[in-house]
Amino acid sequence: MRREHFTLEVSNVGWIDAGGEPRKPTVSIDFTGPESMLRERLTGADGEPLEAGQTDVSLRLQGSLGTETTGVVSVTNRVTGDFVLELNEEAEDVLSFIRAARGYGETATDDDGRYVVEIAADGEAFATYDKRTFLVYDDEGNLLRQHSLIPSGVEL
Repeated sequence: MRREHFTLEVSNVGWIDAGGEPRKPTVSIDFTGPESMLRERLTGADGEPLEAGQTDVSLRLQGSLGTETTGVVSVTNRVTGDFVLELNEEAEDVLSFIRAARGYGETATDDDGRYVVEIAADGEAFATYDKRTFLVYDDEGNLLRQHSLIPSGVEL
């Protein structure tokens, strides 16, 4: 699967900088390649679709953190470590999304996720995950805890 086959859009993030009412951030990823390939990667060894707890979301920076830095956003299968999907995005946009998810988590009263990941194939809903963790790594693969979304009580 090629990175060019994916587009990413976010919603419910503007409130964090405007001081508005907290809303759960959502990242929507649309895949325009062969649906069978996406379906295969989003299916576990048992033949069932992967659940939220079986996936991880992360950003790996492709350079030093700054205004022009890009990164690779990836969703991986937590059990196998295999990439489900990956795509290039502006790092500052992703970090802004993480700040909104952190802010939402500080005010949320439910124990659901701090943000939502929606994956679609050619506009058709495919998988939706409520997530609590979003890990950020530098260009050498080191975890940047201060930029990551890590729930309290979680040890990495």
